Amino acid sequence: MADIILASASPRRRELLALAGVDFAVKVADVEEVIPENASPDEVVKSLAIQKASAVAQENPDSIVIGSDTVVALDGVILGKPRDEEDAVRMLKTLSGRSHTVYTGVAIIHGEKTSNFCEATEVVFNSLTDEEIRNYVATKEPMDKAGAYGIQGKGCVLVEKIVGDYFNVVGLPVSRVYRELKSFI
Repeated sequence: MADIILASASPRRRELLALAGVDFAVKVADVEEVIPENASPDEVVKSLAIQKASAVAQENPDSIVIGSDTVVALDGVILGKPRDEEDAVRMLKTLSGRSHTVYTGVAIIHGEKTSNFCEATEVVFNSLTDEEIRNYVATKEPMDKAGAYGIQGKGCVLVEKIVGDYFNVVGLPVSRVYRELKSFI
């Protein structure tokens, strides 16, 4: 069986893939991310996942390579990682009391075979007070997270409900990845 490589620096993706019982190595993709012009959020994450997986697959042609990317989108507009604490506050105020979508794109490559897909999960935020937002931002947790929150951490209290795959919001739709991987093995 071919080795499996996760082309991601994300500790959350590592944890999720390990949780699924997958034996893998990590090799971070060194690519300049190119976002297609006028692309929808699902097209963006699929494209970035392919870019990351392809870069690592070129250097490891005998391995099965998994690349992934996650974005948060509100009304079709991608919210990236906050630039600073004030940007995190702004994002969280925008998400407060509203529904948004988390998109995770995945690419699995082994030789000539490729699977490229996107999972989308709807997340509904509670209506948040300014104090709740400032207290959460003060934890520093939002600073490296798309949309300025982590559902698997202290940000769990911000979320009223989700519709779809919880693990997708964390950063990897692990059940779908596991099922797709089976077709490569």
